[in-house]
Amino acid sequence: MWVGALFSNIGTWMETVALGYYVADTTGKASWSAVVAAAGFVPGAIVGPVGSAMADRLRRRRVLVITNAIAAVIAALLAWWVGTGDATPAGLALLAFVAGAVVMFGFPSFQVSLPDLVPREHLVAAIGLSNAQWNLGRIVGPSLAALAIAIGGIELALWCNAFSFLAVIVAVLMVRLPHRPGEPRPVFAALADGVRFARTTPAMRRMVVVMIAVVFVGAPFIALVPQIATNVFGGGEASTSILVTCQGIGAVAAAVTLGSVTSRLGSWRVLVVSSFAFCAALVLYGSAPVFAVAAFGLVMVGLTYGFAFTSFAGIAQLVAPDEMRGRVLAVNSFVLGTMYPLGLLVQGVIADATSLRLVTAGSGVVLAVLLVILGTHRPDALALAAAPDDTV
Repeated sequence: MWVGALFSNIGTWMETVALGYYVADTTGKASWSAVVAAAGFVPGAIVGPVGSAMADRLRRRRVLVITNAIAAVIAALLAWWVGTGDATPAGLALLAFVAGAVVMFGFPSFQVSLPDLVPREHLVAAIGLSNAQWNLGRIVGPSLAALAIAIGGIELALWCNAFSFLAVIVAVLMVRLPHRPGEPRPVFAALADGVRFARTTPAMRRMVVVMIAVVFVGAPFIALVPQIATNVFGGGEASTSILVTCQGIGAVAAAVTLGSVTSRLGSWRVLVVSSFAFCAALVLYGSAPVFAVAAFGLVMVGLTYGFAFTSFAGIAQLVAPDEMRGRVLAVNSFVLGTMYPLGLLVQGVIADATSLRLVTAGSGVVLAVLLVILGTHRPDALALAAAPDDTV
């Protein structure tokens, strides 16, 4: 499963870099990059929670095979359209929305399968490794995208993504995933179960508060990397690939060390400390005077955001009962699917009116202020009182 997902994510990052460069190069506007990227995440708020709720009821193997097959067809259509030279940013945003809906329906079935693949005491480390393969794709994918673009243009990189979904299908068919049907409740009732659990469980409730702040204010930097490379430092697809790869290096370092760090400090301390460090890294990256400093800053951004983001999923999986994992993760999907695109659209508009540097560095300052306010007015939200061996 890990290897199959890695191949698919390499293809996904090839598409991300190719499309990011295409939109940045043809429009020159941060707002269009924001729209296209946000369109792929909006389904996280609409379809993601439904997919999470249904992951407790449907056969996960069947869901993963069907959704990846559909995603491959959509990716092929995208590659063909860009290859014709007639692709428009608005049309790309629409396709990104459809593809995001398919992926976000199927991804929860992959997430909730992790506890069936490893012993529960290794779950946090497994989540870290799952995040590592996503970010290994972020390292390898941009380099392969630059190579593919040099050989056959942007459309070749997009075709590689279309074929990469086959790796997941093959992997899923080779692995035995037990069917553990949860209580057969209507979708909206199942979603309500997840919200109720998040509201009444202290560890989950305080995690969601921090997640909202980090995702809304800090996470939009991801989609604006091509704009930084192209319109701030005057680079091309190679510069975009380098910056995306730098973020991936930091994120992989976070993912592969998350298990050991969490075992010593606890998930909550890792989340709080990494969230504040993420603020400082954003300021360094956004205010970097030269490309090399920006690249180093982005490694630190990837490292700190990687610790924080993976901790969100780790805490949710640890506190959720087995029969409710999908419904609890639906809350995370909703937060990510609403806060990330909303924050991205806001920052894209502000960047067009001011500058990308100001928005990126400013987001680090604003997030730090929000976290301090949370610590002052909601002491439980940022409390570090948990014992080091208390994972939540």
